Amino acid sequence: MGFRLPRIVNAKPSLKRTLSSSETTVVPKGHFVVYVGEEEKKRFVVPISFLKHPSFQNLLSEAEEEFGFNHPMGALTIPCSEETFVDLTCNLQSS
Repeated sequence: MGFRLPRIVNAKPSLKRTLSSSETTVVPKGHFVVYVGEEEKKRFVVPISFLKHPSFQNLLSEAEEEFGFNHPMGALTIPCSEETFVDLTCNLQSS
């Protein structure tokens, strides 16, 4: 990938309110669920506004290439490390 992303330790506190790894979390209006990870998949609830960002669209293209419409978790699965995803979404929240 051609992204230069900050380390995960720089994640903003607001990330915890927007992203959730809890399986029991209700998906609020204006959000959707993605599963992220290379081996173990974690569940995140993200705002729909992320869909308009080119960086997130690149992740979706990679997911399409790897999984097509057959997502093993039953929802959108993004094939990248959890750290990369968290770093990317922190950048999207600040823009």
